[in-house]
Amino acid sequence: QVQLVESGGGLVQPGGSLRLSCAASGSIFSIYTMGWYRQAPGKQRELVATITSGGSTNYAGSVKGRFTVSRDNAKNTLYLQMNSLKPEDTAVYYCALHRGVVYWGQGTQVTVSS
Repeated sequence: QVQLVESGGGLVQPGGSLRLSCAASGSIFSIYTMGWYRQAPGKQRELVATITSGGSTNYAGSVKGRFTVSRDNAKNTLYLQMNSLKPEDTAVYYCALHRGVVYWGQGTQVTVSS
C-alpha cells in the first residue's frame, strides 16, 4: 500500500520561500514518476511539477523559474523548493506517485499573504 505524507506548508509573505517534503512508503519509490499538484479554493487541482525516475522535470508555466522539484531516492522523499512566492500560489499542495493509477497524499496548506 502506497502512503504519501506531505509536510512543510505554512504562512509566508510574498517574495518568501518554502520547502515542501513528501515522504513515501509502501512502494519502490525510485522507479516511479512523482509530482506536485495544487488546488486553490474554488479551482480545479492543477499540475505544479513532475520528476521522472531518471530525474527529468516538467513545470507549469506559472511556476517555472521559481519552483524546483527534486527527489532523494535513498530517503524515499520528494521535495518542492518554492521561491519568490506570490499570493496566487496560495493553495493546498499535494504529492502524487504515478504507478498506473495515481496515489495522493493528504495535502499541505500553503498561504502567501502579507
